[in-house]
Amino acid sequence: MNHRVVVCALLLFAPAALNGQEKKITRKDLPAAVEKTVREQSAGATIKGFSTEVENGKKIYEVEMTLNGHGRDVSIDREGHVLEIEDEVPFASLPAEVQAGLKTAAGPATLGRIEALTKGGKLVAYESVVTSGGKRHEIQVGPDGKKLAHPE
Repeated sequence: MNHRVVVCALLLFAPAALNGQEKKITRKDLPAAVEKTVREQSAGATIKGFSTEVENGKKIYEVEMTLNGHGRDVSIDREGHVLEIEDEVPFASLPAEVQAGLKTAAGPATLGRIEALTKGGKLVAYESVVTSGGKRHEIQVGPDGKKLAHPE
């Protein structure tokens, strides 16, 4: 293996590890309560992977899956409570006001995949990563397509 590739990989991934960002894990690393919730939430889905990260001092587990041909990410706390679900949704399936809100929020940027964000069993936002001038950032609008008072 080329040593430059190894050094570049270390330089790219070391900062993420040091910052406590998302870390890939295996299913056997899940606490029992999280495993139980994963089984419930992934019925009929294909699991793509697991990760963990610390948010606001709390360890969060995430399962990435495909359900009915669309991506779904479920965030779960250590006790097995579902914190957040992100469901990939086709742009064309969104209400007209949400489509318009996303286009307005994106401006001249290109919309990426759209996700419906659910917290506490309630749809709270739609989000997309947009690209403009080679830079990427996330935008969100409310379930009504309007600008949110704060990011979800």
